[in-house]
Amino acid sequence: MADAAPNQGDNSFAEKNETPKNVFDLGAFVGDLTFEEDASGDDISLEGLEQELEECKNHDVVANILSKGTTLREYTKGVENNLRQVELDSIQDYIKESDNLVSLHDQIRDCDAILSQMETLLSGFQAEIGSISSDIKILQEKSMDMGLKLKNRKVAESKLAKFVEDIIIPPRMVDIIVDGEVNEEYMRSLEILSKKLKFIGVDPMVKTSKALKDVQPELEKLRQKAVSKVFDFLVQKLYALRKPKTNIQIIQQSVLLKYKYIISFLKGHGKEIYNEVRAAYIDTMNKVLSAHFRAYIQALEKLQLDIATSSDLIGVEARSTGLFSRGREPLKNRSAVFALGDRINILKEIDQPALIPHIAEASSLKYPYEVLFRSLHKLLMDTATSEYLFCDDFFGEESIFYDIFAGPFAVIDEHFNAILPNCYDAIGLMLMIRIIHHHQLIMSRRRIPCLDSYLDKVNISLWPRFKMVFDLHLSSLRNANVKTLWEDDVHPHYVMRRYAEFAASLIHLNVEYGDGQLELNMERLRMAVDDLLTKLAKLFPKPKSQIVFLINNYDMTIAVLKEASPEGGKIQLHYEELLKSNTALFVEELLLEHFSDLIKFVKTRASEDSSSTSEKPITVAEIEPLVKDFASRWKAAIELMHKDVITSFSNFLCGMEILRAALTQLLLYYTRLSDSIKRVAGGSALNKDLVSISSIMYEIKKYSRTF
Repeated sequence: MADAAPNQGDNSFAEKNETPKNVFDLGAFVGDLTFEEDASGDDISLEGLEQELEECKNHDVVANILSKGTTLREYTKGVENNLRQVELDSIQDYIKESDNLVSLHDQIRDCDAILSQMETLLSGFQAEIGSISSDIKILQEKSMDMGLKLKNRKVAESKLAKFVEDIIIPPRMVDIIVDGEVNEEYMRSLEILSKKLKFIGVDPMVKTSKALKDVQPELEKLRQKAVSKVFDFLVQKLYALRKPKTNIQIIQQSVLLKYKYIISFLKGHGKEIYNEVRAAYIDTMNKVLSAHFRAYIQALEKLQLDIATSSDLIGVEARSTGLFSRGREPLKNRSAVFALGDRINILKEIDQPALIPHIAEASSLKYPYEVLFRSLHKLLMDTATSEYLFCDDFFGEESIFYDIFAGPFAVIDEHFNAILPNCYDAIGLMLMIRIIHHHQLIMSRRRIPCLDSYLDKVNISLWPRFKMVFDLHLSSLRNANVKTLWEDDVHPHYVMRRYAEFAASLIHLNVEYGDGQLELNMERLRMAVDDLLTKLAKLFPKPKSQIVFLINNYDMTIAVLKEASPEGGKIQLHYEELLKSNTALFVEELLLEHFSDLIKFVKTRASEDSSSTSEKPITVAEIEPLVKDFASRWKAAIELMHKDVITSFSNFLCGMEILRAALTQLLLYYTRLSDSIKRVAGGSALNKDLVSISSIMYEIKKYSRTF
């Protein structure tokens, strides 16, 4: 109904405007309006209407109205009619629904009553909930209080349970400690007993408990029984160490270390018994190890090879050593007094096992003392290392080691103090010093400090002895009787050979160590032997023999020193300089012996200027005899020089070098003679007698082929 009225109005509106305009004509629309009809008062103004219509032309309703050309008043009347019709329809609808509205009002009123009752009920619930909340808080407080009490009871129960567990004595433990054998189970029982003894002695609560009065006497009896039993057990094991041919290390590692807790138990609960066990072990090992080392030393002494005596010195006459005292000793052993030789191998075998005396004795082997010295100290190091580690592991005390080894140290010191004063072997002493140095390095690598003071003491005792023996050699050179030492022989002297071998040995032993004090002593020894050698050389009647003697000794010394130190040290360089200077002297002596006139002329006359007026000029008559003499016998003279060199020098290569130097010098002299002839008036007449330089060079090369 509400929609019908507008539709009718639209239709009537459409009927009145049968020819609607499709185009909006603002002028036509406005033109239909009259001021009388539209004006309702003086205050109405149409200013801006055109602009407002322009803005609203896109509105659907306005555009529809304007497009149809309907006047505003007509359209308004149509709208009012529609509104009245809608109002009437609405009233009719309301009248129709009046019964429902009355029913709805009654329902709302009933709901309001119900809601009022609900409000009352909820208010009661709110009050009850408040009461319940307070009750819950009270229950929560009671629950927390009960939880705290329960926790305290649990703590008290656990402490009480631990207390009961720590203080009670299980029957099984009593049976094991009283009647059981000492084994691993016995060790576990001892640990339990130790904990209980510590518990009653440390915890202050236990001391005030009544349970202690019942338990303490029983625990004390068990402690005494356990201490007594383990003491008897350990004493029995210690007695086993004293049996002959017992492997001590096996017993220590396989037996005693398994029961090392016994020592801890005795330290804590039987100090007096522990001290007895400690003293018994120290006494046992002291005696056992002392006996072992004494027997080993006695066996080693049978293997000792005496190298040197107090008379085996560099400057002592060979005949004075005594035919009967040294007659049975092999020559190679006497050479070992000064030459290092194979003795150096002892330092390469520093880590080899110690000698087994009975095997060496069965093979009839003898050794220099440094070999026995290394074996003894190798055994000492290995034994000391094993014992030190065992004492630290078993007893937990390093000091026990020093108490035990006081005996073995005394045995070794007694032996060493007897050997050292009678040792005149300087090479052997230096080898022992180097052996001690290597042994100190070995113990340092093992991180075992127990032998530090002992090895230092041995090293300190070796150095003064070496210095004393070295000074004996030095004194033997300084105080040597030159007349008794001299022999009418230009070959190397045995004193110089001794010195060369002795110096080479000490240089070799000092290569890796660079001991400055030893080098200083070696320099003193060199000065002494140089002085002695010069004195011996002066006893030869001929200067040439003196020079040959010195050259042979210097060459031999250099050869020996090169074997010890190929790089060349101060001493070797010193003798190379002496060899060079004496070689030059020998060359001059050798040439003067065969070509004295030639050399004299060249040195005096050939060097003068031919135009000089200070001396009379060189003439053909003066120089002709020299040329003819040289031409007639120069080859024979060279052959004689060759034979002289071969017989004079013990070292063939050195002799050939000297011969070549002499021939080269001869060539230089003859060349200067030839140059002098060219400056002499009428000297060309002598050319037929001159020997060509190429011929002399050929002869020199012929002798050089022997190198």
